[in-house]
Amino acid sequence: MAQEPAGVIQLLRSQKAKLIEILSADADFVLQHADSRYLLSPSGYQQVKACHIPSEKVRDLLDNIFQRGPEAAEGLLELLKDQALQETFPMLHFVKDLQVNTLSGSGIVTEKQLMTVARAIGRSWREIGRQALDIHSVKLEQIEEDNSLHTERVFAMLRYWSNRQRENATPTHLHSLLSHGDCALPPESIDFLLETD
Repeated sequence: MAQEPAGVIQLLRSQKAKLIEILSADADFVLQHADSRYLLSPSGYQQVKACHIPSEKVRDLLDNIFQRGPEAAEGLLELLKDQALQETFPMLHFVKDLQVNTLSGSGIVTEKQLMTVARAIGRSWREIGRQALDIHSVKLEQIEEDNSLHTERVFAMLRYWSNRQRENATPTHLHSLLSHGDCALPPESIDFLLETD
């Protein structure tokens, strides 16, 4: 099981390419805010500041913060959620949904969790399967034929998604998929996926 501190770095690193793309629009703005929160060492700040290519500046900024450890990474996550950055970079809104599941963030979603989610999904389960979980209609029809009860059908669909995703079938990933788009579930029915024991 992954240690909680590593989870923050792992989470941000998984979004690194996206963050570089977004933050490169005003790399110096990000650097100054990061420095004001002491997220960089003095030498790290000078190194990043000396870089003149925006995308490389952001890449070096992120790498420097990751190297300083989980505390700095936690600070970066808070900075990215800050109103000043959210207003400057509207595409950063996705960061607000990023959660580090401290005990099981990198663990696989359990069957108990899948069953709880299954009970929260209503008649639109096929649309959720197609749109949110990217499961083919043929597979959904097969699941429907194999299971007569609604909850069992939905559970089978979620378990199929989990088996296909393998190590990526984390509670946080499932929560992210089910909380966006036209088929988004009410937060109160899936927020338990973000909780830790």
